[in-house]
Amino acid sequence: MAETALDIAVAALMRDTAEKTLLKHYQRLDTVDITDKAADDVVTIADTESEIMLAEGLARILPEAAIVGEEAAHADPAIFERLSDRLCWIIDPLDGTNNYAVGKPPFGILLALAEKGETVAGWIYDPLSGRLCTAHRGQGAWLNGDRFTARTSGQAKPVAAISLVFVDQAKRVSLLEHIAPHYTLVDIPRCAAEQYPRIGLGVNDVSLFERTYAWDHAAGVLFLNESGGKAARPDGTPFRVDRHLEPGLIGAASPALFDELAGRMAQIPSDQA
Repeated sequence: MAETALDIAVAALMRDTAEKTLLKHYQRLDTVDITDKAADDVVTIADTESEIMLAEGLARILPEAAIVGEEAAHADPAIFERLSDRLCWIIDPLDGTNNYAVGKPPFGILLALAEKGETVAGWIYDPLSGRLCTAHRGQGAWLNGDRFTARTSGQAKPVAAISLVFVDQAKRVSLLEHIAPHYTLVDIPRCAAEQYPRIGLGVNDVSLFERTYAWDHAAGVLFLNESGGKAARPDGTPFRVDRHLEPGLIGAASPALFDELAGRMAQIPSDQA
């Protein structure tokens, strides 16, 4: 697939926004530039500036689409209703804010375009390396403009990055008891804009997410599925952005790895799941 006019416009907007907001403030934040948003979650001046710039730019690129930005939705949950609109832009202006706030990578920008609750296009941008992941429904995935196919790590014991940050204590214990022994566990990057590429690039084989907000996962799920991996709910049902408040999501470098992890999760006793 040749690079579309939409891809060119969105990529230019992401690069320009990253330069003028994220990179401008990176490792230069003052205490007043960082605010607690929720437990174990912060927002910075860079998040706010980036979202404003991205929302304005996307409105020019495709004015007929509604816009759901992470920070705007946090301030007004009614914005979530737009996720089921005919067309909707979904913005994560700074994914990996906790990393960014302390002056370290990874962090990135996640953008997705959804149609009636289903993601049809997604872009994942790493401002520090310039890596751009792109996917369009039914047309494949692309890395820096080249066709991309997901690959596994090749390790005998699959490499798993399992996020336990938002998992309650009982489920955390069951995951560590029933799932962890079958995998080589590695730290999560606390950044979906990094985690999804890691799965496709063979760094990690599988990842398990509890919280599944649309802005964190829409672009990554599409990228992984279009590259030949598999990302879905643990029961195999597709991830929809208009049902993003439901917990649980598996990302895997291949359908076989997905099935293996999903099967192990299904064997966890119901009183522990």
